[in-house]
Amino acid sequence: MADETEKPSATVAPLRKAIPCPICRRPSSRENYPFCSNRCRDVDLNRWLSGSYAIPVADDETKADEDDR
Repeated sequence: MADETEKPSATVAPLRKAIPCPICRRPSSRENYPFCSNRCRDVDLNRWLSGSYAIPVADDETKADEDDR
């Protein structure tokens, strides 16, 4: 009989592909995905809340003039 205390070795596949942190470019961690730490997660949240990630909009004056009529 085989020794029952030995456990078979298992290979665990990662759930997500490891990508670099969008803030500091270090490898991301599973707990803070896609960031590497809580600090980088908070930096990203601050950028969203302060409006740094706003999408630029080109004002089209001809369209605005048509809406006034």
